[in-house]
Parts: sequence; structure tokens; C-alpha cells
Amino acid sequence: MVLCSPVDMGLGWRLFARPVISRLDSEKSHDLALSTLSRFDRSQYGKSLLSRMFKSPELPIHALGRLFHHPLGLAAGMDKGAKALSAWPALGFSWIEYGGITRYPQDGNPKPRMFRANSERALVNSMGFNNPGASSVRDSLISRRSSGNWPNVPVAANIGRSKKVDNEQAPADYASTLETLWNHADMFVLNVSSPNTPGLRDLQHESFLNDVLKHCISVRKKYDSQKPILLKLSPDSSDEQISQMADSAISSGLDGIVATNTTISRPEPNNTQSRIAFSQNGGVSGRPLHQRSLEVISNLYEYTNGDVAIVGVGGIDSTESAWKSITSGASLIQLYSGLVFNGPGVTSKIVRGLKNRVSENGFSGITEAVGYKHS
Repeated sequence: MVLCSPVDMGLGWRLFARPVISRLDSEKSHDLALSTLSRFDRSQYGKSLLSRMFKSPELPIHALGRLFHHPLGLAAGMDKGAKALSAWPALGFSWIEYGGITRYPQDGNPKPRMFRANSERALVNSMGFNNPGASSVRDSLISRRSSGNWPNVPVAANIGRSKKVDNEQAPADYASTLETLWNHADMFVLNVSSPNTPGLRDLQHESFLNDVLKHCISVRKKYDSQKPILLKLSPDSSDEQISQMADSAISSGLDGIVATNTTISRPEPNNTQSRIAFSQNGGVSGRPLHQRSLEVISNLYEYTNGDVAIVGVGGIDSTESAWKSITSGASLIQLYSGLVFNGPGVTSKIVRGLKNRVSENGFSGITEAVGYKHS
């Protein structure tokens, strides 16, 4: 059998698949892609085929108490309900984050709620934590594990506040979801920074945040486990606010910070399509977010003296953007929009590029590149 290389597949994506998908509603194209991938997820042959085309090279890094094949993982939001968990490693990802998951099932915000700004390589979404709820996700993950179809890479769960729960009850809401999913992820990300649930970002204020973190750490103590818990921050917070949240995370015993969530700021649109997209409510992800994500990563690395694990996410779509995130201080990185705009070959392409950068700089491994620009 003759298989296409990732380069050939990337060209095919640009010439054929992306033009077709770009004509569809953004959420419909997302659902179509996820549905297709979930079919591969259920087939050992299908996963093997994907892996032969898209497998990433080894570029090992030790972070959050685990060894990762390389730093690049799938960001939350792409596989909200954990429908294709075992197929993502076949596309070259070294770890996966499913969700966001809330305690209660919810439909999310009214449609349409996802838009593309193609010339800026950006997405605008106001999804609002649409998901089947923690108990339903838990049950599907139990079935997945019992069938032997559990991914062979670390899995993270992204946890958000239920829309019908007010912020005073948020600590118990987060803790309930965390406990429900505790045995069905290797690490957890507390999402208090999405712009698409009313009032959610208020949880970043110290009085609320400390209580949320306290309740979640109590769940970990209950299980006498050291599974990592991370806090996902907003790029729209000031540098001072981000430092304060880092202090809260560290003092509470959290293990890392995810920098960053989507932004409510808007770049100058290049054309009518982008102007329409940026006029919609919701958070912007993709290339326009990258510079602020780098700033947050860099500031956090300096503020914590490199002692806290940082996951870099936001506008990573190339070797260059990935390398900048790592040398700014990120031990692990994630992408979402880069997969939408560049297709399934982007993961292995980025990792191969990172491996070349490591060699070009005379490093013994990618770990030496983490925070290198600060040295």
C-alpha cells in the first residue's frame, strides 16, 4: 500500500478538503470532522492507518510528573465529549485534553456560535460549554476503557462551571465534576477563564478563586493522589492579575498554569468575512492570540522563576510559533485552530521542526529549550 506523506496530505488538505469545509457552517464542519475521526477511533486498522501517515517523531520531555513523547497536545474544545480520544494520538498528538465538561448537561449558547476569519487564521466561538455533562462523559469513558480502547498517551479533562450555577456555588460545582471524572483522566484543567459563560471570569478574582481551588484540592486529598491540577487563565487579565492568580495557584498546591484561553479583544479585520466574524460575540483563538499568549507565558516563567509548569496555547500553528512558546517558558504546548486551518499533518510537521531546532541550537533535548530566551 502506498501512503501519502504528511507533506502530501497537507497539500491535499489545502487544495481539496479545506475549500470544501470552508463552505460549511463552522460548527457543522467541526462536527463532521469529529464524527469522521470517531469512526477511525473505533477501528484498530483505521488508527493504524492514521498513525502511519501522521505519526510524530520522538522529542521526549518530562513535565507534570509524566514523560511525554513530545510537548504538543490537543487543546480543549476540539473533542468536548471525548468521542475520539484514541484517534488523536494517531494524528501525532502526545497528549489530549477533552472538554470542557460541566457537572450538568448543557446545550451551550444559541447557534450560530462559531465563525472563521480565514485571512487572520482565527476562530471566534461562543459555544458556552456545550457538553453531555460529567456523569454521561464518565459512563462513556468507563465503556471505552473496558473495551480496551483507551489512548496510550496522557489524557487531561477540562472542567468548567455549570451555567445554571452561580459563582457562590461554583466551588462545589467544580469539585463535583472533578470527583466524577477523577478516575478518567491523568490530569485536570480548571477553566475559570472562558468568556462564553456569563460571570465565569469573575471566578478569577481572589476571593472566588481561592475557594474553587481549595475545594478541588480537597478532592485530590480524598483520593490520596498526585494527579496534576492546572489553572487556565485569561489573556485579557492584566499582568498584575495574572501574577496574583499564579500566587493563588501555587499557594493552593496546583501543579501548573495553562496560558491562555481565548480573548475578547479583536484584531483589525483584513476583509469583509473577517469583519463579520470579529463582530460576533465570543472568544478569539488562533494566530491573533499568539503574541499575548507569549507575553503571559514569558511573564509567568519569570515571575515563578521557572518553577511552575506552564502549558502554552494560543496561535500555535507552526514550528516558529511553537518554538517561541517553548523558549518563552512553556514545557508543554497545545493547538486547536492550527489544526482547523492547516489540516491533520500540522502536528508531525511542528514536532519535526522542533526536533530540528533542538539540534540546530546544540541542545541535548527539548527540555533545555524551555525558557531559553530568559537565560
